Amino acid sequence: MNQWVGIADSIGDATGESFRVEQEQAVGGGCINRAAVLGDGCRRYFVKLNSTDRVEMFAAEFEGLIALASAEAIRVPRPICTGVADGQSFLVMELLDLGGRLDGALAGERLADMHRSSAETFGWHRDNTIGSTPQSNRRERDWVSFWREQRLGYQLRLAAANGHGGDLQRDGERLMADLGLLIGHDPVPSLLHGDLWGGNIGSTPDRQPVIFDPAVYYGDREADLAMTELFGGFGSEFYAAYRAAWPLDPGYGVRRLLYNLYHVLNHLNLFGGGYLSQSHQMISRLLAEIR
Repeated sequence: MNQWVGIADSIGDATGESFRVEQEQAVGGGCINRAAVLGDGCRRYFVKLNSTDRVEMFAAEFEGLIALASAEAIRVPRPICTGVADGQSFLVMELLDLGGRLDGALAGERLADMHRSSAETFGWHRDNTIGSTPQSNRRERDWVSFWREQRLGYQLRLAAANGHGGDLQRDGERLMADLGLLIGHDPVPSLLHGDLWGGNIGSTPDRQPVIFDPAVYYGDREADLAMTELFGGFGSEFYAAYRAAWPLDPGYGVRRLLYNLYHVLNHLNLFGGGYLSQSHQMISRLLAEIR
């Protein structure tokens, strides 16, 4: 268990109770980080691991979990400590049993409550990551400018650097020039999870919804809601409850496509493959809305 000495010491410092690893269990399912459950016979913690150059990614996630928890709306795993030890960066969190069946209606209500936590500007006090891609969160007062520069523009520039130029860049520039027409409303800056697909929500055995793996910033609440629809898995009760708690503005259908383009471009930059064709199709549909 010597490989865990530094992390165990950090857990002890953070909790005020000495911790020595007696049990370890590797956890699968992630494509970016390694993970394990560490226990001392009495307490158990969930630990994310990566190379030492990923320490800032974990530090931002640590702060993001604190921000989401501070909204007191929907549960998140309590972050314990983060840093570098034993030749790797780490993030230690509360270990939750997520074996319950999601209560979609309760999750929708709680997400709407979380989105009511607001700020004066869009963005956040620090950059973080979306997957393993850097995510710029420079604060701006104008949502259209923020989405143009910090979201679509960033991903398009990254795509060009990855060899996806030509038509994608040409049409992307046309889209960004008329972005205000597509967004078409003036949202308040809401606290967002930022990466809310079906793999980042779970439920405790007593059916309390839990969200995790955030990419936090303040933005249009519809950006969170849009991503829940990108890969599915949330169910009609979730959307009905969200809309009952906080009805959506007209034009959400178009903005949903626009906001999800950011995530599809990110998948293109991370994984390539069929996401190039999907990106082209989404941009073409959005350009057709402008004409």
